[in-house]
Amino acid sequence: MSEESLDEGVPFDAERAVRERYTDGALARQEDLCCPVSYDAALLAVLPAEILERDYGCGDPSRYVRASETVLDLGSGTGKVCYLAAQIVGATGRVIGVDMNDEMLALARRHQGEIARRIGFANVEFRRGRIQDLGLDLDALDAWLALHPVRAASDLAALDERTTALRAEKPLVADASVDLVISNCVLNLVREGDREKLLAEVFRVLKPGGRVAISDIVCDEDVPLAMKQDPALWSGCISGAYREDHFLTAFAAAGFHGVTLDKYDAAPWKVVEGIEFRAVTVTARKPERTRALDRRHALLYQGPWSAVIDDEGRRFARGVRTAVSDVTFRALTAVAATQLVAIAPPDAAALAVQPFAASSEGKRRDPKETKGFAGAAPKVSCCAPPAAETKKESAKSTGKSCC
Repeated sequence: MSEESLDEGVPFDAERAVRERYTDGALARQEDLCCPVSYDAALLAVLPAEILERDYGCGDPSRYVRASETVLDLGSGTGKVCYLAAQIVGATGRVIGVDMNDEMLALARRHQGEIARRIGFANVEFRRGRIQDLGLDLDALDAWLALHPVRAASDLAALDERTTALRAEKPLVADASVDLVISNCVLNLVREGDREKLLAEVFRVLKPGGRVAISDIVCDEDVPLAMKQDPALWSGCISGAYREDHFLTAFAAAGFHGVTLDKYDAAPWKVVEGIEFRAVTVTARKPERTRALDRRHALLYQGPWSAVIDDEGRRFARGVRTAVSDVTFRALTAVAATQLVAIAPPDAAALAVQPFAASSEGKRRDPKETKGFAGAAPKVSCCAPPAAETKKESAKSTGKSCC
């Protein structure tokens, strides 16, 4: 879709509009950028007022963070969510904030030492970059440009070579290096033409089995072009909003599994020209893509529907122990633990390694397998004789009757 202005033919620069709006937001609080959000008061207690007052968001992705993880916050702004996550991951974890706005980064970095002293460890760093290009470190590029300024068209080739080298040799965020990617009301600010690349970059930096928890603003109807070209509406997290169903399909198209609308505000945040804009949080996982082994795992769908189908086409009928590989077992129990009963044999980890046969997909798993004696009749377990029973009396037991 064209981003040209309808009335003047002047290109609409969404990135510039966002940069200017959030530069102002770093200097003074912008009420129009805020949605009511409740955070853990104990985690907030270590943060200075300056960060709390100039933070903007529509959700709390920090509640998805786990101890010892490496967490990446896209569009980290004042660093508020980074500093919340830092306390959760602890001294053995790590938090990386990425933002392109100099003023926001300066505000976040200004309090790093103070907050580290308050929580007892330093595990947060802020990097300058565009979230749709997590390979290019803008601080590193600026350092190179200071020594190799672009003065003529002929210098552009050297610049292109350097940016390619930086992405390959020293990426802003390395491949498969992050356990969890979070974001708070930022994806809607990215130009529509860059969004496929953005999600591809998120997928790239996640470890296999890694997760996303993205809080953002979505709309219930398509936003008209005139609204998309309004700098105030775009930078205000309104006209760049994904349509709610497209938000979910975008993650699925990028290769994520278990895409879930984990939070959906019933009441809209704003209504503009009859279109409802509301806060949501989407969670999803990057598939492991490792060799699938058969360790006699099964999943049992509890209902209420007659059956459900996962992202790879596996069908789970209600009440049926369905055979799955070890990889599928881990992935689906992580995203659908309340809908699926996880059934694993007691000796799963010690079982002989064998590939999971494609012919087993969707088939019923024999309960004997999940009880640990696949294909063999169980030994009858009888009551042990009382301690006072003599060896002679004990020997009389046939082993065929139970107490």
